Amino acid sequence: MKKTILVILSLLFSLSLLAQDKYLTKKGNVQFKASVPSFKPIEAKNSSVTAILNTANGDFAALVLIKGFRFKIALMEEHFNENYMESDEYPKGIFKGKIEGFSLNKLTENSKTFNLTGSLTQHGKTKNIVVPVSIKLQGQKILFDSNFKLKPEDFGIKIPKIVRKKIAREVEVNCNFELIKK
Repeated sequence: MKKTILVILSLLFSLSLLAQDKYLTKKGNVQFKASVPSFKPIEAKNSSVTAILNTANGDFAALVLIKGFRFKIALMEEHFNENYMESDEYPKGIFKGKIEGFSLNKLTENSKTFNLTGSLTQHGKTKNIVVPVSIKLQGQKILFDSNFKLKPEDFGIKIPKIVRKKIAREVEVNCNFELIKK
């Protein structure tokens, strides 16, 4: 009898996990700009970012492969990967967090702003952050946009003195995800 109850309970638990609505993309966009006036623009885009949203509780996670960032100038891309991000040693950027006050029922075709609270791991360092996100429902898709700034030194990224004046102290980050029900 006890075994039967355990089997039924574990089956119900498994079904409840499967019933959670998750929205996903593997083609999300993350762009950044670290430009200062009078110097060549320092900007890159990664269009193969994976992101997932659990609409039952607002949990959100994203994974960025550092070598996926593309620059207009190949030498900048090389320096970014080898000298700054050390992408062979630290190949991923990972965010795990929660959208505060999120409810799928609150979403409409008009954007709503929420706070996304969580931890961002880059270059082997983890920092807790809170960023605003704009979210809307478009048909069967959830569109997610966020703009925020990060400081390289918060993640142990060293900028050599010789180029320090050519790179912004704060990096502007823009994220766009078109999430589709899994």
